[in-house]
Amino acid sequence: MTHPSTDAAPGGDTQDTPTAGTSAGRDDAHPVPAPTDEGAGGPGRRDEAPSAGRRLVPDDVVARVLARAGTAVDAGETRWTDDDGEQLDREERAALRRVGGLSTELADVTEVEYRQLRLERVVLAGVWTSGTVEEAELSLRELAALAETAGSQVLDGMLQRRAHPDPSTYFGSGKAAELAEVVSSEGADTVIVDADLAPSQRRALEDIVKVKVIDRTALILDIFAQHAKSKEGKAQVELAQLEYLLPRLRGWGESMSRQAGGRVAGGEGIGSRGPGETKIELDRRRIRARMAKLRREIAAMAPSRETRRSSRRRHQVPSVAIVGYTNAGKSSLLNRLTGAGVLVENALFATLDPTVRRARTPDGRTYTLSDTVGFVRSLPTQLVEAFRSTLEEVAEADVLLHVVDVSHPDPEGQIAAVRTVLADIEGADALPEIVVLNKADVADPETVARLRRREPRSVVVSAHTGAGLEELTEQVAEALPRPQETVDVVVPYGRGDLVHRAHMEGEVDAEEHTAAGTVLRARVTSELAAELRAAAVA
Repeated sequence: MTHPSTDAAPGGDTQDTPTAGTSAGRDDAHPVPAPTDEGAGGPGRRDEAPSAGRRLVPDDVVARVLARAGTAVDAGETRWTDDDGEQLDREERAALRRVGGLSTELADVTEVEYRQLRLERVVLAGVWTSGTVEEAELSLRELAALAETAGSQVLDGMLQRRAHPDPSTYFGSGKAAELAEVVSSEGADTVIVDADLAPSQRRALEDIVKVKVIDRTALILDIFAQHAKSKEGKAQVELAQLEYLLPRLRGWGESMSRQAGGRVAGGEGIGSRGPGETKIELDRRRIRARMAKLRREIAAMAPSRETRRSSRRRHQVPSVAIVGYTNAGKSSLLNRLTGAGVLVENALFATLDPTVRRARTPDGRTYTLSDTVGFVRSLPTQLVEAFRSTLEEVAEADVLLHVVDVSHPDPEGQIAAVRTVLADIEGADALPEIVVLNKADVADPETVARLRRREPRSVVVSAHTGAGLEELTEQVAEALPRPQETVDVVVPYGRGDLVHRAHMEGEVDAEEHTAAGTVLRARVTSELAAELRAAAVA
């Protein structure tokens, strides 16, 4: 699709826009005019000629997004290092990805077989209500990346410029009809809308486009369902999906049992009454029962997690939580600092299940480092609630490492999105925070300098090359809480375990071996100080 290189912005100013590329699998040799803005005076259609000398921005935004099609989960763009280990989960993750170019004659296939045999063909759609063209493009580009991560092929897209979404069909009747034409011509299976649709809007849009319509929340939930591995993670994702599904149930056809409200309700009489509960009511009751069971299961898993936390608290082991936007490089940083070997992939939400590993400060103190699920703009409230037990790991931390991808076009927006989610976690927004400006080896130096001025407590690193990690570990050591109680004791040689703990959990100022035992002067926790004094040589 050839698009104009010069567009008129909504305010009338002319701006230069780079020529768009083409998306894979489409014949884009012929020019297509930009649609007329429905919000500015009627529904735009792709076969309408634009006014002389005037081109609108939305079509060009879509073209630039489509030019990046297929890059969100391109394994060639994932940069692994020796610190990432053998990446044993990589083969399993790739096996679940849908594969294009295959077909089947089977009449009945399972969902996994379907995903392996056929890529879902999707059309993106969004409404640009406010902000700049760059913000609109970033939002649609992120939606395309989410769609590809979920295992689909992005065929086309549509972006409408209007003041407010239409309350009935979200796009308005004219744009909805145009979207139906695009879906039909491209042979798409699904329309993905870059917003959270009301149930009525989704149903009305499905009636017009005649294919499945999902919104941004449903897309993120699908990715979580694919990537969750632990029992707790799967239960949390299922609970979030059911909370999302409950208000969106829809009855189809005349086969559903129905209730008659009176003797002659609706022109019917005796013998017309249903069995007392409609099919949709039965589904809702079953969903509520399943949600209650999942909540009990998740609550039953809490004691084991609390046991691990209480053990760390009992030994006064400091903890550091890695948080940040999805695909910012959190897992790569964990692998570089601890050699954890967790999965690293250039895809959104590659990590769902938290990983906790031990690490050491330059002065020898032990602390734990936790990798957490990535955040995203407009993170579904269902996920925040369902993953609250996992996000408690963040609230229990002593220090937060806020990882930011400085090579991203809008790192400030990512920082704001992460802090919005942290504000919903009780106590997390008050924790000491170190902003880790990651991927500095491929970032614009001016962007890095701008963020360093904006975030005074920040450090520039590259988890891929290892640059800046020494400064990062020093900042972590300074931010961790230090033991306050001073001891000066002679520890018998039979209690070398206490001396070892003093090195691991505290700060040893002096150590001397004498005939009576080990003379130890150190700053340790109150619990360890009591044990050292009890075991000391009189």
